[in-house]
Amino acid sequence: MTSKQKPSDISSTDDYFLIKDGVEYSGTHLLIDLWGASRLDDRRYIEEVLKRCVTACHATLLHIHLHQFSESGGISGVAVLAESHISVHTWPERNYAAFDVFMCGAATPLNAPAVLNKAFKPSDLKVKEILRGCRDGK
Repeated sequence: MTSKQKPSDISSTDDYFLIKDGVEYSGTHLLIDLWGASRLDDRRYIEEVLKRCVTACHATLLHIHLHQFSESGGISGVAVLAESHISVHTWPERNYAAFDVFMCGAATPLNAPAVLNKAFKPSDLKVKEILRGCRDGK
C-alpha cells in the first residue's frame, strides 16, 4: 500500500465511524514510542515533522501548539486535526519521545510511524494500535 492509498477493506459511515472486518469503530489510535531518537529539543523541527505526518496521513491541520520546557528542553504539544489529533511529549535527556496519533474518517494514521522514523532516526520504534469506540470489546 502506498501512502496515498486507503486500505480497501475499510469503509466509512456518514458520521465518520469506520467499519473493518465487520467491526465498527470511531478511529485508529496509535501509541508510538521512539527510543534513541534525535532532535527532540528542536521545536521548529518537531513542528515541521508534525506537518509532514498530517500530510502523509491525508489529514486536515487546524492548529499546532508546542511548548518547550526550559529546564529539560523537552517539548509537549499537539497538532489539532479535523480528524482528531497528533500529540507529542519528548525527553531529550533520555532520547525518548511519545507520540499519540488518533484519526477518524478517511485519514490514514498508519502512515505516521514511517514519517517519525525517518525524521528522528530512533534506534527503536514501537507502535501499539487501538481501535477506539468499539462496542464489542475488540
